Amino acid sequence: MPTLRLIALEDTFVFPGMTVTLPVDVGDESQVLLVPRHGTEYANVGTVADVVERVRLPGRGFASVVMGLHRGIAGAARTDPQGRLRVEAKEVSDETPPPSRTRELEREYRAVVGEILELRGADERVSQFVRSITEPGALADTAGYAPDLSFAQKVELLQTVDVVERLTLALRFQRERLAELQVRKRIREDVESGAQKQQRDYFLRRQMDSIRKELGEDEGSVADEYRKKIAEAGMPEAVQQQAERELGRLARMGDGNAEASMIRTYLDWLLAVPWSKRSEERLDPAHAREVLDADHAGLDDVKKRITEYLAVRKLRAERGVPEDRRSGVILTLIGPPGTGKTSIGESIARATGRKFVRMSLGGVRDEAEIRGHRRTYIGALPGRLVRALRDAGTMNPVIMLDEVDKIGADWRGDPSSALLEVLDPAQNHSFRDHYLDVELDLSHVLFIATANLADTIPGPLLDRMEVIRFDGYTVEEKVAIARGYLWPRQVERNGLRPDEVAVDDGTFRLVIAEYTREAGVRQLERELGTLLRKIATGVTSGATQAPVTVDVALVRGALGRPKFFQEAATRTAVPGVATGLAVTGTGGDVLFVEAAAMPGSEDLVLTGQLGDVMKESARIALTWVRSHAARLGIDEQAFRRKAFHVHVPAGAIPKDGPSAGITLVTAIASLLTGRPVKHTVGMTGEVTLQGRVLPIGGVKQKVLAAHAAGLTDVILPERNRGDLDDVPADVRELLRFHPVESVDEVLALALEPPVARSAAA
Repeated sequence: MPTLRLIALEDTFVFPGMTVTLPVDVGDESQVLLVPRHGTEYANVGTVADVVERVRLPGRGFASVVMGLHRGIAGAARTDPQGRLRVEAKEVSDETPPPSRTRELEREYRAVVGEILELRGADERVSQFVRSITEPGALADTAGYAPDLSFAQKVELLQTVDVVERLTLALRFQRERLAELQVRKRIREDVESGAQKQQRDYFLRRQMDSIRKELGEDEGSVADEYRKKIAEAGMPEAVQQQAERELGRLARMGDGNAEASMIRTYLDWLLAVPWSKRSEERLDPAHAREVLDADHAGLDDVKKRITEYLAVRKLRAERGVPEDRRSGVILTLIGPPGTGKTSIGESIARATGRKFVRMSLGGVRDEAEIRGHRRTYIGALPGRLVRALRDAGTMNPVIMLDEVDKIGADWRGDPSSALLEVLDPAQNHSFRDHYLDVELDLSHVLFIATANLADTIPGPLLDRMEVIRFDGYTVEEKVAIARGYLWPRQVERNGLRPDEVAVDDGTFRLVIAEYTREAGVRQLERELGTLLRKIATGVTSGATQAPVTVDVALVRGALGRPKFFQEAATRTAVPGVATGLAVTGTGGDVLFVEAAAMPGSEDLVLTGQLGDVMKESARIALTWVRSHAARLGIDEQAFRRKAFHVHVPAGAIPKDGPSAGITLVTAIASLLTGRPVKHTVGMTGEVTLQGRVLPIGGVKQKVLAAHAAGLTDVILPERNRGDLDDVPADVRELLRFHPVESVDEVLALALEPPVARSAAA
């Protein structure tokens, strides 16, 4: 182990492979041990270096040129006669690891160092030097050249003997240097670009100021214009204070600030709200009823409610009762499509002398559509309610919330929850839009919501609404609507004159009965449009001479064969078929329940896409008939080794609900007794195992469907007797109603008598 002179280097490093000139006179030494020192702390590992040259310096001093050979660890020390410290140096040479362990590290190290040199703008020869090094240990030691590494980092690198660990450590240090250099570069570029932009903006702003002064449109005039508009807007005190605060900010920051345009947009929206404007409301219930009757046939419930609303408003005004901001009206019209829910909103606005705005909510999924976006977002806007007030130009319009049952919900929020405040008379006098962030008084707005189904409206929202149900039109009401509204409109749309076509009510009834099956009148209008287009084509081509009288032959030629039939008589002519009444999304309808028996295991097969509740009703029906077989005159052997199949036609349409209970019982009893069901009878009601008939819903729609299908007798639960008051009087006069409490009464009314069956046999 050689004994070498120890040279302490103050904050200086010499790594193996480096050639360095040190301001130290090493005398006649050929090798020395160079150990870094920081204050009184020495590194544990040094570098054994050859003394290449001894150089004389000006002023009689000497310097030494040394070249690092390898790492060395100082051992036992002693002082020579000249007082110089000598130590035993243990040689630590690099052991070259397998290439598989260092190949990827070397490649990444060279790439990182290359990026650093590119960022620093170093000479290409430095990159070539790094690429020329093939030994992994020597490659890691090149990190010692880096001026950005601290003393502690270089000591750690020098003391790391294992080549793989040293190369990993060097790569980590160089990555940190690269990240720091990249950040510095971005900062420098941002500062330079920002300075250039500021200088450019400054010159442009000065030019704009000069142009505005020439036009007399300086900052003061813009602020004064806004101040004048705010004073004339009639805003509530709190809103006016908010507007003046924003105007003050605009005046202080100047038009060149990026936020100035946002403040101006906000002030424009505040001024767009008609804070002090009201429509002159006409509080005349008699006139309102005349307008509603002229625009719409039927719909007596909603007409009565609007008339009552105006009567109360008129009475309060005449008696000087102050307005109660918590007594707003939120009407919800629920019914099948095509029954006039949307169009009656315009009639209500006309009858009350208010402006009308329609908001379609079908498919809306974002809460911000109702409440607006907060001003922090780019492109923020107020919600639909603020825009509706702007469009109406008054604070007391009629706002129709169309298709409120089709509102969606997703991660952006639930619009129906936002409507809870809007449609609550106790809260909507202080509605706060997110964008305006001031209170809006919506208590004077007459809200009218429309929906097809109440089931899809959230319970808390439905609880805030006053529901008025549209159960569809009778045949006579449809004829009146066709005569007064649909026919004249379609005549005009198809380019004809009223005196060129003539039609009687019988033709309207024919189209209604054989070509439409709906609660509303949309399909009826389409069929009338088809008929008139056929006539218009004939008039244009010269094949038809005006005036044209619409008769059955012309209807058949234009509309084709009938689409709907009154088939109750033919369907119920055989035992096992009964006529039931149901409610669908498009109104009331009739459905036929068919039952059949066949040899097999004692089982019940149900088809027709029935829901769980309807399947349970079918099982209850079979159980009741079997348990009362003797009383019905059915042989017990009729149930043995037989399977029963119950089918409800129109299998593509899902069906569910308990109201088909008595229809199922009647169909099975008819099958097993051999007694057909009377073809004039339609029925509805839930059944229990004890044979009790329970009440159901949708009586009016079901009765209208029975009337349209040509039935004359309707069996319904006794507890639904009061619902018959909702049925139009002209329909009640044409039908016979049979309220029942038990299944025995149902079978006695619905089945043909046994005598008739025997005679037929």
